[in-house]
Amino acid sequence: MFSNSYKNLKIFVTGHTGFKGSWLVLWLLKSGARVCGYSLPPPTQPNHYDILKPDVESYIGNIRDLEKLSDTVESFRPDAVFHLAAQPLVRKSYRDPLETFATNIMGTANMLEACRKIGCVKAVVVITSDKCYENREWVRGYRENDPMGGYDPYSASKGCAELITASYRNSFFSPNAYQKDHQTLIASVRAGNVIGGGDWGEDRLVPDIIRAASKNEKVIIRNPQAVRPWQHVLEPLSGYLLLGQRLMEGKKEFAGAWNFGPDEGGHLDVIAMVKKLQAWWKNIDFEIIRDNNAPHEANMLKLDCSKARSLLGWKPVWNSAAMLEKTAAWYREFYEAGRVISQEQLTEYIDDAKRKQPAGRQQNEISSHTP
Repeated sequence: MFSNSYKNLKIFVTGHTGFKGSWLVLWLLKSGARVCGYSLPPPTQPNHYDILKPDVESYIGNIRDLEKLSDTVESFRPDAVFHLAAQPLVRKSYRDPLETFATNIMGTANMLEACRKIGCVKAVVVITSDKCYENREWVRGYRENDPMGGYDPYSASKGCAELITASYRNSFFSPNAYQKDHQTLIASVRAGNVIGGGDWGEDRLVPDIIRAASKNEKVIIRNPQAVRPWQHVLEPLSGYLLLGQRLMEGKKEFAGAWNFGPDEGGHLDVIAMVKKLQAWWKNIDFEIIRDNNAPHEANMLKLDCSKARSLLGWKPVWNSAAMLEKTAAWYREFYEAGRVISQEQLTEYIDDAKRKQPAGRQQNEISSHTP
């Protein structure tokens, strides 16, 4: 995939049954990796993971169970870890803050501790969220060195996960002691609001739109002016995989925090997003009903991804129009033709990335190797 750097490696993925996790597993398998997943059962019916039925070693377990997690990691002995397991919903975090904190904070600590005990892991990529930043409703995008924060329990838990990751990196996996006291490099990644086929998650905009469209109903839009950094799910995953490649190559300068977000055109308010998606699937309809009693959510949220572009050589492949077209096409094919086009869209993304790569540039070469 990325210069075939994942071929024949053992990759451990937490949260592999979720939306992003299932797409990541699909891409890793396409690159020739051997994948072990650790997660709770798929959160919805239908779900992308069960639809794909990927050929992975799958373990159903809670990330909060340190003993089971550690035993699974010890048995598999991975080369690299991608930690995606989380309670991912802002509104649910208001209903159950303790579960959110326990999963997102202690779950992250458990994963890092399991890696510390085993000692064989070369790279760990911890996936947090763009909501980890202290939100000040800035017009500019948040940068990696901006302070962590969190108004709601979900955002606070992700800020804490970042602090825990930095603490483990500083205390046990210092880049300065790399290949002396340890052989592990750790990075954390913060992506925007991801969309794409196969997401039926609770209380998320695109799944809500799709569920309504599949029943010829109107979706209720509660916060039409909220601005978010929208991106297709394959965009941040390409960043995670490129970063993991660099860590496994022993490039310790990449052990840190990274933003992966869209171009400026991907920062859309909710109502613009819905209308643009509607253009690609006529079943979509909506009405705006504001909920004055709704829990607090940030109105303005943008990411500054200049670090990833300049130092990692990463940039988005699909603009906002392509992102929305691909998302609508996936669901149209699923509901109207009974087809699953995840493999096709992954191949399209890889081909588009290759075409956009500057001539002669090999740093982030992406090949369409299929095992």
